[in-house]
Amino acid sequence: MTITAAEAEFAALFCASPGEICGRSLSDLLRAGAPARLRHRFTDLSEGRANWFTERVAGRHGGGRVFAADLTAIAVTGPAGPAGLVLLLCPVRDADTPGPRELTLSELDARVLEGVASGASTVQLAGRLYLSRQGVEYRVGLLLRRFDAPNRPALVARAHALGLFAPGRWPPQVLPDLVD
Repeated sequence: MTITAAEAEFAALFCASPGEICGRSLSDLLRAGAPARLRHRFTDLSEGRANWFTERVAGRHGGGRVFAADLTAIAVTGPAGPAGLVLLLCPVRDADTPGPRELTLSELDARVLEGVASGASTVQLAGRLYLSRQGVEYRVGLLLRRFDAPNRPALVARAHALGLFAPGRWPPQVLPDLVD
């Protein structure tokens, strides 16, 4: 999954020039979890089981900010068989997809979200984070509004759907590159 050529528009999505993108791995440009999810899709293309696919991914700007995009991969074949892939990346921004700033959390909000996701009560979180109960409830309320969730379980589900947590970790941990 090494990039061999890039258009200026593709490179600009990652705050880089085409020369800076070439030679890099696609997994370097995508957030954690995406390369593993995409690996089997790329294998299907290279082995001829599919001609193309489109998948929603999260990319990382040069400054570490995250953006959502639809990645379309198209297999290119030559006379001798598979010749490579053409990748199209189309950034997505609609009411259901948070912008880059909305996906970053303060250190305190990340710890509160992790505590809520692990099932900690308000009192447990207050003791763990050296906050008052009201301070924890205030932070949880901010997170509920920010992610448009009606309650704590919905907040955790929304955070998982947005890919905020490191995959396969217990207790849940917010990805480090999403914490300011």
